[in-house]
Amino acid sequence: MTTALEQSDSPATVVVGAGHGGGTLAAQLRQQGYRGQIILVGAEPHLPYHRPPLSKKFLSGQYEQWLRPDDFYTSQDIDVRVNTTVSAIDRPARRIITASGVEIGYEHLVLATGATARKLDVPGGSLERILTLRNLDDAAQLRRIVPTAGNVVIVGGGYVGLEVAAEISARSAAKVTVLEREHRILARVASPTFSDLMHRQHASRGIEILTETDVVGFSGDSNGAVSAVRLSNGDEITCGAVLVGVGAVPCDGLARSAGLLCDKGIVVDGESRSSDRSIFAIGDVSQRSLGDSAEPIRLESIPNAVEQAKQVAAAITGSPIPRPEVPWFWSDQFDLQLKIAGLIRADTVTAVRGDPDTGKFAIFHLDQNDTVVAVETSNSPQSFMAGKKAIADRSRAVPGLLSDPAVGFKECFVSQ
Repeated sequence: MTTALEQSDSPATVVVGAGHGGGTLAAQLRQQGYRGQIILVGAEPHLPYHRPPLSKKFLSGQYEQWLRPDDFYTSQDIDVRVNTTVSAIDRPARRIITASGVEIGYEHLVLATGATARKLDVPGGSLERILTLRNLDDAAQLRRIVPTAGNVVIVGGGYVGLEVAAEISARSAAKVTVLEREHRILARVASPTFSDLMHRQHASRGIEILTETDVVGFSGDSNGAVSAVRLSNGDEITCGAVLVGVGAVPCDGLARSAGLLCDKGIVVDGESRSSDRSIFAIGDVSQRSLGDSAEPIRLESIPNAVEQAKQVAAAITGSPIPRPEVPWFWSDQFDLQLKIAGLIRADTVTAVRGDPDTGKFAIFHLDQNDTVVAVETSNSPQSFMAGKKAIADRSRAVPGLLSDPAVGFKECFVSQ
């Protein structure tokens, strides 16, 4: 394979990964006055786009939403290279090598390569119409297949699986079954009360949710397409399509091959720097420490990617590093707007504000000192904002007052 080395008279920041994090970083660099060359390299054939609509709006036709208009990148002198795969990082020479043999030198390198869908290693897993949802093309395929599927089985009761279930239920005649191996949906990311609300909301709309259920294989028809899901108890569920949503694996192969410190993703510090100070990592591929968390964790959320993009832009331009943000997430399902701030822990007590049966409520999570560490909300933006601020300020709550919607939030929290 022949190679061609690109050289530039100005310093270059090369961003590998043209997703939400990479696209945001390129814009942030220009916003903060960076005048060097910016090269944004993406393996997909698309410019950066919003990912949340993929699971929430794939049937409505509104899932294709670009992060910025096409002419933004030209006007900001950002060199975007789609359909380009990076095969190696040459750290001593400070250059990346693409699959086509092009070598691109860098002063700063940012890895924003995201994560890929975790596969189910069971017989029949390669049959047609067994789908995953990570990118725009996946959403387009889901949009094509669902209307004719009849029955759709979703393996995995996490947020993405539930969002897809809600979209199918609301916009098609397909029957939906959600399979979850844990004892409840959202077991790793939500409180039991929150999980119970979502279970009841889906069940009330005809979605069947089976918990403590393991998939052991798939059966196919004469055309090589999935026709049934086989369960560990011997049962089979007939279907015309399957969505597998059992988590994601960080795309950290480049980093590992280059000798960067990796654990469950690329390990980074408070500036999103890797173990090589000229290389940063942001978004789903990175693993970082958050506040008092016992060990680094990997967050899969748009707010996390945006926060890290701001950190890297500040580090590269020499601007003050922004104050760490409280991690937060959101999910839209049916008529419920769900917002969560902080990290749910098992060692907290809860104060419920509002009535979960109405779909408008908040669950505040308090540690042993009554300090707010997390909040889960449904159709309650004021509670979300109050809880997020309380977490950032490390405020203590008065549990009895916090549970009473008639009491204002100013009376519910005590600053430490």
